[in-house]
Amino acid sequence: MTKTPVFSGIEQLPRGQASDKLCSGCIVLEGGAFRGVYTSGVLDALMEADINMECTIGVSAGALNGMNYVSGQIGRSARINLQFRRDPRYVGIHAYRSNRGIIGFNFVLDEYDKSDPLNREAFDREDRRLVAVATNCLTGQPEYFEKGRCQDIIKGVQASASMPYVSRPVTVDGIPCLDGGCSLNIPFRWALDEGYEKIVVVRTRPASFRKREKGRASAMARRFYKSSPALAQAIAGSDARYNRECDELEKLREEGRIYVISPSSSNSVSRLEKDMEKLGEFYYLGYSDGQSHIDSLMDYLKS
Repeated sequence: MTKTPVFSGIEQLPRGQASDKLCSGCIVLEGGAFRGVYTSGVLDALMEADINMECTIGVSAGALNGMNYVSGQIGRSARINLQFRRDPRYVGIHAYRSNRGIIGFNFVLDEYDKSDPLNREAFDREDRRLVAVATNCLTGQPEYFEKGRCQDIIKGVQASASMPYVSRPVTVDGIPCLDGGCSLNIPFRWALDEGYEKIVVVRTRPASFRKREKGRASAMARRFYKSSPALAQAIAGSDARYNRECDELEKLREEGRIYVISPSSSNSVSRLEKDMEKLGEFYYLGYSDGQSHIDSLMDYLKS
């Protein structure tokens, strides 16, 4: 029987439980599927430095990372992805048969929890907000599912991370939803509207990255989701919207309004990357980048 490949450094990943100390403000986590291992590395470094933000909002992989950040479990997000990315229960045909989607959420949110359980006591703290951004399939607009306010935040996270084309909609609070990235990629505007004075954004692409706006992708969305025109329109306009978000974010960073952590070097890690060593390297890039930002981030949070 062929052994499922795992990252060679899986046993050396950081472990531990974050402190109960909270920092005022909101951390915003971009999605990007398996590029989210970068965010896992950044968050592990922040937790080790006692930087635990009172509010976390994430899109797609950002929402999944956000769960483990809110529960304070250093290394847990990385252990899931760097050990099981190639496991067919998590990604592939077996996952599709079980979930009617490319990602096996029943495995990553249920089965895995039996061996490495989410710290529910820490996760359920009322003084820590967690918001998962999904896309309403009926309106094409973002939906913000918040821990303690929606019926099931775990379902909200699943909806946020259910990629279009390869996943079926997930119903949360009676609303059929898909990946938050269909309508919103980096929800810093939500944090501003909520009145947070200190906002930290963790990206999964270098700061200079912008998407090429492709007409064929728009046509594909309109064909595939012809029975959901608002969703199709949201997906069709996602590349241009992403670029506008990045431009606005850069302006706010330059003004000192928002603190941004992004990959310090370009990379070839894809959304569905299979190379476990590449994923491990990208995790450690995030971990190293996170550590390098600690002093300046603390200055920002205290100013």
